[in-house]
Amino acid sequence: MPQTPTQGLAHPDSAAPEAAALPDAHHKSSFWTLALGALGVVYGDIGTSPLYALRESIQAASAGGPVTREMVIGVLSLMLWSLILVVTLKYVVVLLKADNNGEGGTLTLVALAQRVLGRGRGTVLVLGAAGAGLFYGDAMITPAISVLSAVEGLKIAVPAMENYVVPITVAILVCLFAVQSRGTGKVAAFFGPVMLVWFATLALTGLLHIADDPGVFLAINPLYGLGFLWNNPGIALAVLGGVCLVATGAEALYADLGHFGRGPIRSAWLALVFPALILNYFGQGALVLSHPETVENPFYRLVPEWATLPLVGLATLATIIAAQAVITGAFSLTRQAVQLGLLPRLEIRFTSASHQGQIYLPRVNALLLIGVLILVLAFGSSSALAHTYGVAVFGAMSVDAILAIIVIWKGWRWSFATTLLLILPFLVIDLAFFGANLTKLFTGGYVPVLLATALITLMLTWVRGTRILFEKTRKTDVPVTELIAMLGKSQPHRVKGTAVFLTSDPETAPSALLHNLKHNKVLHEKNVILTVRSADEPRIADEERVKVDHLGDSFWRVVMTYGYMETPNVPRGLAILRKLGFKFDIMATSFFLSRRSIRPAAQSGMPIWQDRIFIMLAKNASDATDFFQIPTGRVVEVGTQVTV
Repeated sequence: MPQTPTQGLAHPDSAAPEAAALPDAHHKSSFWTLALGALGVVYGDIGTSPLYALRESIQAASAGGPVTREMVIGVLSLMLWSLILVVTLKYVVVLLKADNNGEGGTLTLVALAQRVLGRGRGTVLVLGAAGAGLFYGDAMITPAISVLSAVEGLKIAVPAMENYVVPITVAILVCLFAVQSRGTGKVAAFFGPVMLVWFATLALTGLLHIADDPGVFLAINPLYGLGFLWNNPGIALAVLGGVCLVATGAEALYADLGHFGRGPIRSAWLALVFPALILNYFGQGALVLSHPETVENPFYRLVPEWATLPLVGLATLATIIAAQAVITGAFSLTRQAVQLGLLPRLEIRFTSASHQGQIYLPRVNALLLIGVLILVLAFGSSSALAHTYGVAVFGAMSVDAILAIIVIWKGWRWSFATTLLLILPFLVIDLAFFGANLTKLFTGGYVPVLLATALITLMLTWVRGTRILFEKTRKTDVPVTELIAMLGKSQPHRVKGTAVFLTSDPETAPSALLHNLKHNKVLHEKNVILTVRSADEPRIADEERVKVDHLGDSFWRVVMTYGYMETPNVPRGLAILRKLGFKFDIMATSFFLSRRSIRPAAQSGMPIWQDRIFIMLAKNASDATDFFQIPTGRVVEVGTQVTV
């Protein structure tokens, strides 16, 4: 079925029902059940920001000096309007409309932008790699800073526990990553209710202290925030670097669109999360105004001494949920990157029989754990880690804004001027926060920058290497139609059953087929040349999954397509062939795969260091048999050597 340039792009004027964009499971869930689930998964990160955001912002504003009224009101105003502009307007109102058949996220924007661009697709791919790299930085920093900030409450409740904060944090994180292989389905059932209690606690504790100084409501006027920056240019960047922490996790609104849907995510934000955050920040601000000595940790000072330990326990649960959500997001992003060709195949394990989105990637989990533990041990406190956070978050948000310009301009067919009028203010704010955090480059901001640079290098090396490898092998390949004509003149010995030959290029004869003819000198009764492709849509309907062409004699060409949110399953895809009239017995079917041994060439088109990175990635790629879920007992692997 031909695809129009804008197919799959959700236009804001679309009259399609909300539920139509959601997976089937969403039809069975009530609206408010989905909204409750969104509290636990979507808002875990941004919901734990009150633990440290106001503290870091005011400490940056005071620079070790006395805390003033102008300072507190100005910071609160900046925090309030950051939540309104960056989270509410940019993500909740605008970007949630830029979905790809119900899915969101940075790589979804990449898929949408590539679909509508004739030229410049390479630039979009680089932007996507940058956004993904920065998200991985966020995925390492969030568990570290969130759990550390919660456990640091022990220093207030039990001062003698100060030296045990880091060991306890490490123990919690090790346990958290250790249970990932068991799946999050059962634990996730508690995420929503726990976060409901957490947000209610935020609202209540903040509300109880607003009466300490009702003057905090002056912060509703944005002029107080702008005026503070104007009157204090020397510390403006430092203050913005702290204020931006209120919006960390906003990108999860968009990334988790496919899990919960636009309506439940918006309702949860407007009805509970946003009001609870504002009440808590205003309560902390009023407390600091009336008791300036509480600025060292205003969040835990909101409750009486007897309630500190229970609050530490609740905060720890909330931060574990925030960490869990971002770890799951890293797994999903990795699967998308693999399907879009940005990374080599990686082992994917399904942890739920009923929910396809619940997956576990052992290598990603191990690398995240190592990175998180290094951050905790190297920085030792949430204040120190706060310096690393903003670069990752607002770098990724800036990428989202740039990609959104392309999607709205080309995909929604808005005029360029109108598109800029809508998105440019958000991009300016993102870049202002990003620039403010670059001032922390040498005190921790280098962490996500280095990590993103490394991941961008890996992704672009993989993309470039696979293209060079394809072009080199294409030169020596035999067109499949020529091979069939040659076999018609000189028939090899026939054996019973069906042979499936996997290849990335359906127009050329697979090397496994050629080697089988050369060495075994036999041909099966039925021969299928199978290509598995990834689409720039999240999911493909079964009726469009498989395309089959009879090439003549005993050969069929089959193209099997999967969306970037799906994991290929070749046997299940082949079962669709029966509905199309192609009869075969899976127990009499053999799968032939080529296993390439890659060697560096003198002139490959890439520097030698990049050659070696590509070869390392290829060697560590997951086995094709496992990745495509082919029965291991029916696989024949044929080795070939290629220089690149």
